[in-house]
Amino acid sequence: MSLKRKTLELLRRREQAQQGGGEKAIEKQQKMGKMTARERILALLDKESFHEYDLFVEHDSREFDMADKVFHGDGVIIGTGTIFGAPICIFAQDFTVAGGSLGFMHARKITKIMDHALKLRVPLIGINDSGGARIQEGVNSLAGYGEIFYRNTLNSGVIPQISVILGPCAGGAVYSPALTDFVFVVDGISKMFITGPEVIKTVLGEEISMEDLGGARVHSEITGNAHFFANSEMECFEQIKKLVTFIPWNNSRKALAFKPKEPKSIYNIEKIVPGDPKLPYDVRNVIRAIVDDSDFFEIQEHWAQNVVIGFARINGDTTGFVCNQPIYLAGVLDVDSSDKAARFIRFCDSFNIPIVTLVDLPGYLPGVDQEHAGVIRHGAKLLYAYSEATVPKVTLIIRKAYGGGYIAMGSRHLRADFVFAWPGAEIAVMGPEGAANIIFRKEIMEAEDSDKMRKQKVKEYKEKFANPYVAAAKGYIDSVIEPKETRKLLVHAIEVSKEKSSSIPKKKHGIPPF
Repeated sequence: MSLKRKTLELLRRREQAQQGGGEKAIEKQQKMGKMTARERILALLDKESFHEYDLFVEHDSREFDMADKVFHGDGVIIGTGTIFGAPICIFAQDFTVAGGSLGFMHARKITKIMDHALKLRVPLIGINDSGGARIQEGVNSLAGYGEIFYRNTLNSGVIPQISVILGPCAGGAVYSPALTDFVFVVDGISKMFITGPEVIKTVLGEEISMEDLGGARVHSEITGNAHFFANSEMECFEQIKKLVTFIPWNNSRKALAFKPKEPKSIYNIEKIVPGDPKLPYDVRNVIRAIVDDSDFFEIQEHWAQNVVIGFARINGDTTGFVCNQPIYLAGVLDVDSSDKAARFIRFCDSFNIPIVTLVDLPGYLPGVDQEHAGVIRHGAKLLYAYSEATVPKVTLIIRKAYGGGYIAMGSRHLRADFVFAWPGAEIAVMGPEGAANIIFRKEIMEAEDSDKMRKQKVKEYKEKFANPYVAAAKGYIDSVIEPKETRKLLVHAIEVSKEKSSSIPKKKHGIPPF
């Protein structure tokens, strides 16, 4: 056979393999409102940057009449490419081929690109769209999942791992996304659950839709398994592209710096926070008044909203923000918000991203429900994460910082590098009203006008204890600052901390309160 004929044969085989499950399967996929695996990759990556590997891999199963079945690429596409010029490794399960089911060779393709990502020290993106384990291959399918989970764990903290759920992701398959750093979901398309509606109906006798069981909104608002919610696949891809601009390729680098920009003038930091400490405000507007171009990229926006986390840039450099949110539950810490903040802090610490903490909270959320849900254990995760983090840590106390909440939110005692406070900050064991009622209980009860005496004692307590100058006198706060000075001081604090070096006791690893 001549070289020309061999080339033509290659082109024929390549075209056939790239058709996946064929025209009918592709049409069915599109009727479900879903792009094909190949379309997804090409839409996400830079134009003409994708290079595919293992296109001609086939399954080698022989049981249950599998020997006569051809699964092009064995239901998954793998390769490398770029996003805004930054290299990445990627895989996308192809639902048009055997429902994207995971067999032995399918898993080997995924683990191959995972190993490649670790070796090359570049981010890994996985697009999940699969009916689950390929039953015909038995334990080999389960072994494949185990190999993937092991690599997720091995890669964790070394390279960024991003999961995109664009179809079903059921049973054991859900644990790979759960082990990755960021999970993206799309309304009406994404489905994640351990046991499907049919099993629940059989075992419990309850009927539930797939969407209500594990749809995109469920995981964005209730479980916290998803970090980003989108209304379409293209919107999802834009979110991924933006995320990639904020994070480094691996843990030995820092995120790429951008040209510094001043915040937009519409965000006046002196007018955002009300003078009355009982009135709420949106902490995201404080962030926007501080960061470059007022551009804040929020993470897990719809879950545990009493804490706000996300990325922005200060003087061109990526910075992670952890902030109490006064417009939601007064910004208290609880089970979910502690988990949310702690995990984000650990990501920032793993990938050399400085952390800015904005504090305004009355403490931990009290109540039987929280105690029984394990607020002690979950709250301890936040203490552990801040204490363990060795990246630059800068904390600003805006208004309230009471009790354990003061300690937990990046305090000097957990080794924040710089701690600032606005003049109206109240730092105390508890709120002035509660403290006055306890400390001056007898005087208030015996007074002719108990309400007047209570107000007097609250004022007295504030003047003596609930202000930033008491903590500043002890050296727990580095500087009491005017709100308008905030950006300037944060820029300086992060700049002088760039070469920070921290030593920790030699150990294999610590034991967080998982």
